[in-house]
Amino acid sequence: MQMKPYLAVLLLLVASCANTKNEYVQAPEEYVSTLVGTLSDFSLSTGNTYPATAVPWGMNFWTPQTGRNGDGWQYGYQAKQIRGFKQTHQPSPWINDHACFSLMPVRDAALMDQDARASVFSHESETALPYYYQVYLADHDVNVEIAPTERAAVMRFTFPESSTSGIVVEAFDGEVKLDGNRVVGYSKYNHGGVSENFCNYFVVEFDRPVEAGEVLNVEGDPKLCTIVVKFATKRGDVVCARAASSYISAEQALLNLKEASASFDEVKNAAKSAWNKALGRISVGGGTEDQYRTFYSCLYRCLLFPMKLYEIDNQGNMLHYSPYDGKIHPGEMYGGTGFWDTFRALFPLLNLAYPEQSAEIMRGFANIARENEFIPEWSSPGHRDCMIGNNSASVVADAALRGLISDEDLKVLYDALVYGTEHVHPSVSASGRKGYEYYNTLGYVPYDVGINENVARTLEYAYDDWCIAKIAEKLGRPQEEIDLYLNRSGNWRNVFDSSVNLMRGRNQDGTFQEPFSPYKWGDAFTEGNAWHYTWSVFHDVPGLMEAMGGREKFVQMLDSVFVVPPIYDDSYYGFRIHEITEMQVANMGNYAHGNQPAQHVIYLYDLAGEHEKCVHWVREVMNRLYRATPDGYCGDEDNGQTSAWYVFSAMGYYPVCPASGEYAKGEPLFKSVRIR
Repeated sequence: MQMKPYLAVLLLLVASCANTKNEYVQAPEEYVSTLVGTLSDFSLSTGNTYPATAVPWGMNFWTPQTGRNGDGWQYGYQAKQIRGFKQTHQPSPWINDHACFSLMPVRDAALMDQDARASVFSHESETALPYYYQVYLADHDVNVEIAPTERAAVMRFTFPESSTSGIVVEAFDGEVKLDGNRVVGYSKYNHGGVSENFCNYFVVEFDRPVEAGEVLNVEGDPKLCTIVVKFATKRGDVVCARAASSYISAEQALLNLKEASASFDEVKNAAKSAWNKALGRISVGGGTEDQYRTFYSCLYRCLLFPMKLYEIDNQGNMLHYSPYDGKIHPGEMYGGTGFWDTFRALFPLLNLAYPEQSAEIMRGFANIARENEFIPEWSSPGHRDCMIGNNSASVVADAALRGLISDEDLKVLYDALVYGTEHVHPSVSASGRKGYEYYNTLGYVPYDVGINENVARTLEYAYDDWCIAKIAEKLGRPQEEIDLYLNRSGNWRNVFDSSVNLMRGRNQDGTFQEPFSPYKWGDAFTEGNAWHYTWSVFHDVPGLMEAMGGREKFVQMLDSVFVVPPIYDDSYYGFRIHEITEMQVANMGNYAHGNQPAQHVIYLYDLAGEHEKCVHWVREVMNRLYRATPDGYCGDEDNGQTSAWYVFSAMGYYPVCPASGEYAKGEPLFKSVRIR
């Protein structure tokens, strides 16, 4: 029942690496497909991803756009047409995008509208790598190539012979104009999480003289301002466009454009080198080609979010526009992640394998706490009203345990976390703790007081209180203060019904909800049911085991998750949400790997002394539910979390309880694993 300490696991990794260098994958970036998970739609997610052409943790990503402007499903593998090539910051289709503009080459400059300019394409003529995207637009006879930097990109268009060639530049909720051989503009497009003065300034510079064409303004959501620049081309003519943007100013956008001042091939090679270095931090060997492709495609997804929101001024100083107070501040800033998903494995992975990057992210989070009273539980770019919990506590605690946060920053973050235990953001209830008044007095969020997902909130608040206690201990806070949160960390017991050995909604008068179905999704839980959420006692597995009647009963209940049929009650939603469908089609009983609450459950077998069962189900999930194909995930990928589960599992262990300093043990997929 004892998890492996961090140090012991690292020693195991070193011991497994007595092989020669040549046995490890040498060019991991070539094993990545950015198309994994893109064969998705509203009703069924196989990742809900898009092919992000970017550098690790870059400020701007680029994606081909098959969906209509404003559609969260901006690229679908099943689509037949491309409408443009878009600067994107979208972490999820459910969150949607902000600060967008797009480019689209056309052989006829009259084709400006998103429908008129759309071109058929084939995946047979598409290359999708982290550092390079290429596609042939058949209707325009144009080949498109993109190479990224942190805040800019170079695009290379190879045109046919045409006297009316052009490039369409389109701003979402903004304006564009021609200035010499540049198009300059701005985008105020967002779906929340910004201050009133939010703006993304952009510049697109062409390597040849261009003529201004028509400017088209289209009302709608988003409102579009579109310009086409015109030029004549001979067959094989290459036109390069360099694009960059800034949240700070138009002048800063021009400064950021210098990142893309080199040739296309030089920019491409620099991005390739960045991915080689980042992906190569974890070297594997002794596997199959398919396993390498799946592993590194997953690791790529782990190294995108959270994305940089800071920029570099002409003196080399970091500065950022704050979506929290609308001001310009010095220092780092990051956004684009939902802690409800990513506290579980993504941040523990970054803390383990990329500590210097994690330390920078934590400095950014501390700046958030300086610029407003709350740490966002979902940011894009600022506070977004999505999901539940106070899991920023876990993210901070796990990094603090590893010594990745300075004492000064940890104090700032701790104060914000404590504030959040007794407050709710005035306009975004996902930040802070909805229901804290009940939780802090009764020890749970009641089922019958009009606060949805109340059991899930209680369970996550309890774990988060344990994390706050760990931070308080590290800061040397008074024992009375530490004990307050340690005592609250036992609040999970208040929603555990020993008569059914499951978590269950509890009314304000202390009675459990009636009627009760363990198959009912939502209601007292978040995107799951009692079979999924009962195990969310990350910090006290021995206590949960005891509450269930001992180890054997605990294992019996674990077995039941995989034995009971995938039946469900969707009456809370009124329709079958995609997470339910993903559980059904996986054919693993009521185990729902496609959503985060259950992803640690398999590893509880190891903590209960049933290691063989743990390994069996881990391998079942890895072999059946992950592939390096467009339908390669079994649900939403969610900013690196579902991928981080695979990366950890392939290495042979998993952080059931982030901030504990321990791992549960699985079995390595590869003969050799090395973390540099």
